[in-house]
Amino acid sequence: MKRIAWSALDEAGRAEALARPPQIRDAELSGAVASILAEVRRSGDAALRECAARFDHAMLDAIAVSEAEMTAAEASVDPVLGEAIREAAARIEVFHRACMSAPVSLDTAPGVRVERLPRPIGRAGLYIPAGSAPLPSTVLMLAIPARLAGCADVVLCSPPRRDGSCDPAVLHAARHCGVRRIFKVGGAQAIAAMAYGTESVPRCDKLFGPGSAHVTEAKLQVMCSAGGVAIDLPAGPSELLVIADESADPAFVAADLLSQAEHGPDSQVLLLTDSPGLLDAVVREVERQQASVPRAAIVRKALSNSRMILLDSIEEAVATSNCYAPEHLILQVREPRQWLDRIESAGSVFLGPWTPESLGDYCSGSNHVLPTGGWARSFSGVSVASFQKQITVQACSPAGLAAIGPCALTLAQAEQLEAHGRAVTVRLCALGIGELGSARARSVA
Repeated sequence: MKRIAWSALDEAGRAEALARPPQIRDAELSGAVASILAEVRRSGDAALRECAARFDHAMLDAIAVSEAEMTAAEASVDPVLGEAIREAAARIEVFHRACMSAPVSLDTAPGVRVERLPRPIGRAGLYIPAGSAPLPSTVLMLAIPARLAGCADVVLCSPPRRDGSCDPAVLHAARHCGVRRIFKVGGAQAIAAMAYGTESVPRCDKLFGPGSAHVTEAKLQVMCSAGGVAIDLPAGPSELLVIADESADPAFVAADLLSQAEHGPDSQVLLLTDSPGLLDAVVREVERQQASVPRAAIVRKALSNSRMILLDSIEEAVATSNCYAPEHLILQVREPRQWLDRIESAGSVFLGPWTPESLGDYCSGSNHVLPTGGWARSFSGVSVASFQKQITVQACSPAGLAAIGPCALTLAQAEQLEAHGRAVTVRLCALGIGELGSARARSVA
């Protein structure tokens, strides 16, 4: 990890220090993804089988996971893992249920009732990566809020293994969450299948889930294409920022940095501190701990994209973090909660030395599908609301129309939309008060 003294940098240098690893949507990547999308759209299941052979080295007979495969997966999952999945699922459900928004119904004027009603996405498509490692936890993070939102139809795609099967832990988690429509499809081809539909995979209304650069590019392309679908949020390589003062334990900080670095070679981790001594200690701890990390090659590559930055104060570190807008933010400082009100942009925040980011990834109850790449400035992580639409309703009595109709007439006149005003005037006239409404509109015009 590169060590940087913040005070020695000019504005351009500071921007470079906070730059993410390049994620260029170059012509080659864009073209390759577009080709896969077109192939799946044109050839359906045949294209999915060809892509499975080409990219996953798997020969598929059936694309859908059968009930027999689900049962076999259940039997093969270690009971301890199964219990951990159930335990995590319970906490995720409790938290997400508590965060659900209630319907709203109120009178904005006498006789004018306005409401907002949640309605579930018709068919949700979940993508569960399984490239370098399967992610049953992501099943929980997506399928549980989908169920709480009331989605009647949930489709799940996950890459096949070389033997043509799906990861048993992913299938176990899916069954526990009530997901039954599962397909052995990965990569950009899975996004295409759920966006456009094939003989086996039904077309979905909104797509959810993280993935590789090809998956991310595919989500962006199908969202913009004619007849495309909505997506959950912009996502990319995982990232973590730690703010630590001299009270922090260097071993804890190093462990947190390495835990996120092992996600992938394009992940990024940052340490912001006002303590030179802590920075030196963390450098030593990272060197010591990474020697025993199994995914060492991935970690080393991720650390080459990462930074340790020395600042003048924790206040400056918080301001810098808000500028970076990390996916994950850990506050390992004295009295971390006192800084929480100053955090403006972060996907998820972890307070204090006993709250590793790993808990949020798995089982604290919050969602780990979060905005990356600085999108935390304007996006939130996945929640029950992500799987819902909000429909507004209004109902007006004759007295209500008489009360607010003239206001609508005035605004219609100002915008020169005569037919808008007429839709109000014809009703006011029917109530015998048409001249009143017209007179008010003329007086303001």
